[in-house]
Amino acid sequence: MSAPDAGALAFIAFLLLQRLGELVLARRNTARLLAQGAIEYGAAHYPLIVLLHGAWLLAIAVFGLSQPLHLPWLASFALLQLARLWVLASLGPRWTTRIIVLDRPLVARGPYRLLRHPNYAVVVAEIAVAPLVLGLWPVALVFTVLNGLMLCVRIRAENRALAGLRHARPT
Repeated sequence: MSAPDAGALAFIAFLLLQRLGELVLARRNTARLLAQGAIEYGAAHYPLIVLLHGAWLLAIAVFGLSQPLHLPWLASFALLQLARLWVLASLGPRWTTRIIVLDRPLVARGPYRLLRHPNYAVVVAEIAVAPLVLGLWPVALVFTVLNGLMLCVRIRAENRALAGLRHARPT
């Protein structure tokens, strides 16, 4: 086994810390929304999403630790992080990793003016791009396909949950 690459180690640490931080934020937001009377939908498939993302991170860590960084892909990943921040800022306290529906108009600012599901667009790109930062095209390919299958279930559940709010005046 090769020695860990410092750049790879820093990138993997960033991914892990970012995702853990997002889970903390999501848990806080979920609890707050539920306390306000929000309802969760699609809870049955949520563990599969956690498993998928956990396996993706593990695959990157296991196979990428000794790989060099590919700077064009790292630059692409950095741009995706700006898009991720735009999504998070636009949803504010309504951002969560679960489908939590509050009986209020949907957010229609930021990237939500342009796309129905910008968060998923960012995640789709990240699932593919992050492994490519370390040259792990097989990981990118496998998890892009698995994530696509998962998103078919997820987006269908979310669209059903939000259907009644789509006609309300957006915020």
